[in-house]
Amino acid sequence: MKNIEFLRITSLRGPNIWTYRSALEAWIDIGELEDCPSNVIPGFNERLTTWLPSLIEHRCSYGERGGFVQRLKDGTWPGHILEHVTLELQNLAGLPGGFGKARETSKRGVYKVVVRARHEQITRAALYAARDLVMAAIENKPFDVASHVVTLREMVDSLCLGPSTACIVDAADQRRIPSLRLSAGNLVQLGYGARQRRIWTAETDQTSAIAESISSDKDLTKSLLQSCGVPTPEGRIVESAEDAWEAAEDIGLPVVVKPTDANHGRGVFIDLNTRAEIETAYACALEEGSGVIVERFIRGNEHRLLIVGGKLAAAARGEPLSVIGNGTSTILELIDSQLNSDPRRGELEEHPLSPIILEQEPTIQMELERQGYSSTSIPTAEKSVLIQRTGNVCIDVTAKVHPSVAAAAALAARIVGLDIAGVDLVAEDISRPLDQQRGAIVEVNAGPGLLMHLKPAEGEAQPVGLAIVNHLFAGEENGRIPIVGVTGTDGKTVVSHLIARLLNLSGKHTGLACSDGLYFNNQQVEKNNCADWTGAHRVLLNRAVEAAVFENGAKTILSEGLAYDRCQVGVVTNIALTDKLPDYYVDDAEQIAKVLRTQVDIVLPTGVAVLNAADPLVSAFAELCDGEVIFFCAEQSLPVITQHLMQNKRAVFVRHGQIILATGKREIELAQIATIPLTADGQPSSRTENVLAAVAATWALGISVDLIRAGIETFNLELVRPPLNTRKTKLA
Repeated sequence: MKNIEFLRITSLRGPNIWTYRSALEAWIDIGELEDCPSNVIPGFNERLTTWLPSLIEHRCSYGERGGFVQRLKDGTWPGHILEHVTLELQNLAGLPGGFGKARETSKRGVYKVVVRARHEQITRAALYAARDLVMAAIENKPFDVASHVVTLREMVDSLCLGPSTACIVDAADQRRIPSLRLSAGNLVQLGYGARQRRIWTAETDQTSAIAESISSDKDLTKSLLQSCGVPTPEGRIVESAEDAWEAAEDIGLPVVVKPTDANHGRGVFIDLNTRAEIETAYACALEEGSGVIVERFIRGNEHRLLIVGGKLAAAARGEPLSVIGNGTSTILELIDSQLNSDPRRGELEEHPLSPIILEQEPTIQMELERQGYSSTSIPTAEKSVLIQRTGNVCIDVTAKVHPSVAAAAALAARIVGLDIAGVDLVAEDISRPLDQQRGAIVEVNAGPGLLMHLKPAEGEAQPVGLAIVNHLFAGEENGRIPIVGVTGTDGKTVVSHLIARLLNLSGKHTGLACSDGLYFNNQQVEKNNCADWTGAHRVLLNRAVEAAVFENGAKTILSEGLAYDRCQVGVVTNIALTDKLPDYYVDDAEQIAKVLRTQVDIVLPTGVAVLNAADPLVSAFAELCDGEVIFFCAEQSLPVITQHLMQNKRAVFVRHGQIILATGKREIELAQIATIPLTADGQPSSRTENVLAAVAATWALGISVDLIRAGIETFNLELVRPPLNTRKTKLA
């Protein structure tokens, strides 16, 4: 039977043997299709490229446009095709990601197919849809591509980060700042441990709850701004429709009537000139908020200034909305055809403008009545009808803002106490000072939307995400703490414990996730095996942690990926020649080496790989490391060590029972093996290499020689480890 059967689908949530990024790995059995490459299935290529014409953009191994289509013509197998179709379905759904691989296993017909997974649930759905599409093309059956893409797009809209949050996360990624999503919503952690910051859309962990409360109280905000000399419109809270009219008479017509605590422009009525208009507006505004304000109407355009960390990051101008009559369509029909058809309008977060729904907009209904129209009126041809005066801020004017206007907006944000604020002001000309045109600041908003600055109708998009990231991480700060990853066949748990101990002694609150459990500052908080993604993730979330040590076995890398994107130090203890994991189609030590090299691949350019010079498979990793390499070995005479030192590089070894730290010809005598509990008489000989690895790792982290000496001479492993019968297998 010709079929593509899923044997296993694994979510690799971090760096893995395929890529630095999260991915989905599917094991598939193509059975009889192993004998059916694409060029021998009648009509297959034509059906596939007709359904997905954008496959022409896939470069594949040819490295040029049309490369994958050429592979189809030459003949390629279902696993490879499944990879590309999955990626393309994600692209069409708005979830781009070009990485993919398809590789044979040692079993005929069984392949590993790997694709980039920005969101596991969506990629999994795309993978199943791709399988069904490929099989339909093979069997010459119909397949509704459009409906599947719509389903996937709806998943992207509901499950992925909103565009405002996503632009901040993308900016953090540009600066190599790691991110962790903390909820199904838009709560995201940038950075690790004690150096992390948190965002929730355009709010941060520096956004004061008091400031948010102030900003939601428009009368209080205005009072504070006025007391500090910021120009605001005169006005006051009113208690009734009659009081609203009295306030309007005192202020002078025209006036604005709006809720005291609503947002997004709801219930805001402007340029009101009659008692009837004001009383109607009062009733509508009261429905949107807990109170009503009447204030002076300011002539000019609505503007939104985004203030980030006391500086202007972007500015946008709004313009009134109108429709043009044609003599046959009602105003309601004109709104749908001329305004709601704008692709920038919609209900989703990705839309910078909301659709205009007349029955939900009393301000629009009033505007029409003032012009003598209703929603069913039919304006004459070429007649312009004003629909909405506010709420359409979408024209970028960042470069035009007068310095004094930017300063006033920044002061307003500071007075309220917001680190990120959307300051609304009305002015006829944003390039002139406010006092020259009776302009004024009308609102200060917490958690401002960013889409108007990311997707303006006119003008340039502004890098507001980067502005927020630069505000949270000044200068070269990258949100990273020292991370040490330890892998290998033997000794990685011991090495992890000793490194964590030395980091603790150096004064850093250290988290350790290993097969013995979870530890914070030498205190065990979890006794189960925590040498996995979940254990490491718990450490990275902890805001007290200033340094972290993670034990990673081959099985963890294969089944989950690593929990951290990069590390300061990557340690590989050894690779036993008998190592293999047949359940993962990893059949010998050389294949194990390809798995464990992941730990070296993610060492930062400023970091260090600590490698066992006596193990040829491990020492070969040196050329793969982006950073420095420190070799360790019990024997100084190894050619690898000799050559390394001749290049003035670092190594840790034993000579005459003494641990030596060497940089080229310079040497430091650290301690006698006999004085160290882990390596004293009666201890396994492998413990010497364990100590050397830990010494090299902490030397790489800049811990002083005296402290390293004191730490290894006083470390008692049995005080931190559970009984032997609770430990896991060496590759786990």
